[in-house]
Amino acid sequence: MSSIIIIVLMIAFMYFFMIRPQQKQRKEHQSMVNHLKKGDQVVMISRLHGVIDEINTTDQTVTIDCEGVYLTFDLSAIARVIPSKAQAAEAQPASQAAASEEPASEASDAPASEAAPASESAEAADDQKPAESDSADADK
Repeated sequence: MSSIIIIVLMIAFMYFFMIRPQQKQRKEHQSMVNHLKKGDQVVMISRLHGVIDEINTTDQTVTIDCEGVYLTFDLSAIARVIPSKAQAAEAQPASQAAASEEPASEASDAPASEAAPASESAEAADDQKPAESDSADADK
């Protein structure tokens, strides 16, 4: 009876830690491939950077322009899409606003006693530096 339980636990472990994450990655990659369009900057699995020139959905291929050299790859060879400057500019203000709000709320939540140990540890590190230099002078 216990051997059956162990086998079932091993199968459940394999599913939750190996199979399920791989399925999630495959879905994310397929979603990325479905949203590709001409002009997107991409990085291939071979770390080749280029711009999409043509997408052939019937053959599942993509033609990449790499500084005037046109190469044809399978769609599955695309590792990631590099966001354009316009998309990065749209995402950046939102992330900056969230980042500027977090420290203000964390600063008000943190008591003043927590700030003191950080300054004490910095002073302790400064105190150790002369001792190290003295021992180096003694070796000479």
